[in-house]
Amino acid sequence: MTVKPPRPLSIVHEVDREVRVVTDATEPPAPVELMRYVYAPTEPQFESPRPYVHPLRTPSGLPVTVFRPWDHVWHKGITMALPNVGPDNFWGGATYTRQVGWYADLKNNGSQDHDEVLAIGADDAGVLFRHTLTWHRQPDEGRTVGEAVFTEVRTLTVALLPEHDAWVLGWRSELTNVSGVPIERGSPTTEGRENAGYGGLFWRGPRSFTGGTIIASNGVTGEDVRGTRGEWAGFSGRHDGVDASSTVVFVDRTAPQGFDTKWFVRSEPFACINPAPFFDRVRVVDVAETVELHHAVAIADGAADASRMAELAAAAKAVSTPAVTGRAAADAAPVELAEVR
Repeated sequence: MTVKPPRPLSIVHEVDREVRVVTDATEPPAPVELMRYVYAPTEPQFESPRPYVHPLRTPSGLPVTVFRPWDHVWHKGITMALPNVGPDNFWGGATYTRQVGWYADLKNNGSQDHDEVLAIGADDAGVLFRHTLTWHRQPDEGRTVGEAVFTEVRTLTVALLPEHDAWVLGWRSELTNVSGVPIERGSPTTEGRENAGYGGLFWRGPRSFTGGTIIASNGVTGEDVRGTRGEWAGFSGRHDGVDASSTVVFVDRTAPQGFDTKWFVRSEPFACINPAPFFDRVRVVDVAETVELHHAVAIADGAADASRMAELAAAAKAVSTPAVTGRAAADAAPVELAEVR
């Protein structure tokens, strides 16, 4: 494979709304907006409004996410979403509970609300965006903001992998229970629905990816990956309108913290990948306890077999650790605002 010279990155920040990561280029090919992270969403309460990454594009500019698909309007590109958080739903839509035996609108759709930008910057290694959020319950009638359940420090990083025709989105969420009571985190599977343990960092692919190729690090392929363990899982799909394919590989970098991450993936009736930490085991988060979820996502041009997906996963793992991590980052000096416009 021909090694292409790396193109530096810039961050475009629309204050109190979103950040966009764009490749810089003084000659063809033209700059590409790799991702747009909307941290102040405006969607209805029923959709559990929360920050999302959409659109997400390959280095050549091909889109690999969908936003508010008609079948699940609460699916939004890549989001951190949890469906069964004690009595609350931070996933969107109806909630699956053992008491009902199926999905019901319980008026419990919480929101993830941006509080403060801690750091934003770009250098030769890539870009970083860090902010704080509060996860609020759905407000009671007559109130505009519900009770706080979690506070979060969230760090997103972007690094180019030109030798792989790819780039990497790093995602770290550090969630602290501020509700005053222990909280059970689970999934529809812990509530009784078999093999539906979704929740966590969730990617919804474009409709043209339906029926695409799923491969996991454990050697399992296709729909059989769902419910299995492994370091990474990848999806290759085809695009409409152009003779091209793209690949998305998720790497689970979350340290053991008393839960058992399994993959929730689908290729039918739609494309998705989700490393689900509460797939089939409830994890009680104690008062003031912090749980950290850490992932890397490689976004690549072209189709991939197991060998290429493994290479992408290894490269993503190597570049997805931010220079400043942990809750101590809240007390650290912000990243210099170089290359931010």
